[in-house]
Amino acid sequence: MAKNNAERQAAYRSRHLKDEKGNGERLNVVIDLHAKRALERLAKCYGVTQKNILERLLVGAEGAVIDQVAKTQNGQADYYDGCLRLSLEAITP
Repeated sequence: MAKNNAERQAAYRSRHLKDEKGNGERLNVVIDLHAKRALERLAKCYGVTQKNILERLLVGAEGAVIDQVAKTQNGQADYYDGCLRLSLEAITP
């Protein structure tokens, strides 16, 4: 029996969520045109995928936050619990 379109799409998505480690999550977002072009240029400049650039930037930004909050009592715990609120001004524009 042939699959309908929704079934085919679901199968495609489940196949393509797997990476080398066997995990991954889908991200579907609309971003500012300037940010998208910057992402494209960075990926091309470093010879990697846009996904790789995003992953590295996000992990690096989180590392900086963790380093910053480690200096305060319960800072890391509050961060991981989602209780910590920082100003966006701390992020380089």
